[in-house]
Amino acid sequence: MAAHGAKRPRKMDLGVYEAEVRRLQSELVSFQEWVRATGQRVVVVFEGRDAAGKGSAIKRITEYLNPRAARIAALPAPTDRERSQWYFQRYVGHLPAAGEIVLFDRSWYNRAGVERVMGFCTDEQYHRFLAQAPVFEQMLVDDGIILRKYWFSVSDIEQERRFRSRAKDPMRQWKLSPMDLESITRWEDYSEAKDLMMAATSTEWAPWHVVESEDKRRSRVNVMHHLLTSIPHEPMTPDVPPVPERPAPRGYERPPQGDQNYVPDHAADVLAAAGHRPKGDRS
Repeated sequence: MAAHGAKRPRKMDLGVYEAEVRRLQSELVSFQEWVRATGQRVVVVFEGRDAAGKGSAIKRITEYLNPRAARIAALPAPTDRERSQWYFQRYVGHLPAAGEIVLFDRSWYNRAGVERVMGFCTDEQYHRFLAQAPVFEQMLVDDGIILRKYWFSVSDIEQERRFRSRAKDPMRQWKLSPMDLESITRWEDYSEAKDLMMAATSTEWAPWHVVESEDKRRSRVNVMHHLLTSIPHEPMTPDVPPVPERPAPRGYERPPQGDQNYVPDHAADVLAAAGHRPKGDRS
């Protein structure tokens, strides 16, 4: 975790960042093809403080991947039925089949974090989780699943700055919830819960990897690079079928365009309002 009051690192230059993200995204496309071709199963767990940048990192990772084979699992609060099940049961159904990548935007570690701090589970349930999580993950790894666990770390000062920024931005206000804001007043409680979780669940077969996230650009680049370099794979490209030549017309006459309901050209109105003239109009 970034230290209280730690000096914020210099923000990664935007041009350098965008070029490196583009390069890493290209490698991720190749990586996904290797996963598909070899039938691998990959699980990536994203955990960390509220507003630490997990969601934006996941967005950059998946931006150019095939969504049919690279899925994001962001589970809502459990139902009454799910609360009565074995704790890990609701997550098992989201695990990948052959050729798939699943990214958990928060995961079974909710029990060691928010549920523990906010009192949503009993002491018995909490301690049972800490004992069972390494066993559960050992079973996944033993069955051939590739598992990576990332904890996004951010300082209290930077977290509060991001919360205040979201509160002022109408496009991002939905990201703030009373539960998120509780993390300010319960900062030390979450710190203790995180440290105990790490001590109990960072194992040889499923270690935690901490991503410093004071600068979101750096954190995205770092986690993408680590994911790619920590999983040995062969660069692969998909088999692209040849694009056929278009055959000669056979004389079919289509109905008049006026018979169809077209969406109004709002873009033309916007361009006109901005002073852009239609191409060829020199009046």
